[in-house]
Amino acid sequence: MRNLETVLTTGARMLADDPTASISAIAAAAGVDRRTVYRRFASRDELLFAIYDARLAAVDAAIESARLRESPVPVALHRFAEGIIEVNRRWPVELTRLRTEPTIQERRGRSTAEVAAFLQRATEEGFLRADLPDGWALRLLIQLLHLASNEDMSAPQAADLLVHTLLTGVGT
Repeated sequence: MRNLETVLTTGARMLADDPTASISAIAAAAGVDRRTVYRRFASRDELLFAIYDARLAAVDAAIESARLRESPVPVALHRFAEGIIEVNRRWPVELTRLRTEPTIQERRGRSTAEVAAFLQRATEEGFLRADLPDGWALRLLIQLLHLASNEDMSAPQAADLLVHTLLTGVGT
């Protein structure tokens, strides 16, 4: 279906606003006939899985593009933040019920491990405090990404704010 990405991004947006949105409503908002969507997705669950799969692919691409292992920490952090902010804005739905699906869980785990390893490198290089509780920087980064994604500013500006906040805090 050539309108697949439109259906998926429309579905992500609609499901973020209303988790009970129907395939018919998503199809109408995407400007395609519901039968076209049903030919591609036999059920609402299949559509949900495709949306989540597309979101995860976009997250993977943002992580790869950030070059977390080789770029200087501030540069990699900015690239990562900007990429994830764009992902969160394009794919705003968080399909928590699919987190238990084994392939989704595995992919999320790999992404999380990659970011955690980056944050460990940032700590070892002195960009983050070493005395924080385990996982604190990762949990904080996730929250900052959520906040930055919802700011009314461009993704680069939101990434600037996130990086500054994570690396220097909000104190004077």
